[in-house]
Amino acid sequence: MHRQPLLQLLYQHSPADPNEQTMSQATIAFVEQYPDCFERSLLIGHVTGSAWIVSPDRTQTLLIHHRKLDRWLQPGGHADGDPDVAAVALREAQEETGLTSLRLLKPAVFDVDVHQIPARNEVPEHLHYDIRFLLEADLNEPFGLSDEIKNIQWFSLEKAKTITDSESILRLIRKNIS
Repeated sequence: MHRQPLLQLLYQHSPADPNEQTMSQATIAFVEQYPDCFERSLLIGHVTGSAWIVSPDRTQTLLIHHRKLDRWLQPGGHADGDPDVAAVALREAQEETGLTSLRLLKPAVFDVDVHQIPARNEVPEHLHYDIRFLLEADLNEPFGLSDEIKNIQWFSLEKAKTITDSESILRLIRKNIS
């Protein structure tokens, strides 16, 4: 079963708070119910992979300013059929930042988030069941260019808290600090 490796990672994940616990349980139920959960053609929602990128000393994080959503976010994107969500997170981070020094710090899930994506053109409003992994990158490596991104920047964890009101990003920051 192609969903079993992800389900195993989700069963082993320890959510940080009751909100993440609820989202983790919802994600497990979603993955168990839909064999095509990795396909963006599943219009009610689909699994995505994201990267929480930190500096080697863990004092900074890399965020992208997403062009379509007009918000600072962690890099990530659609699985497009790939059940190896850690590989998806790494691939998306490389595509969106242009960084080649990225490395997965642990194969374990770092965070789980379920969030609503607004309707756009022919794609209805839907959910992203976002599986997040902890990655590290070289602070001095130059960024690449991506049409999806307005800006890419390293932020101290304290500064990152001031540029977002997203509980999802704030939870990632709290996890990085603890």
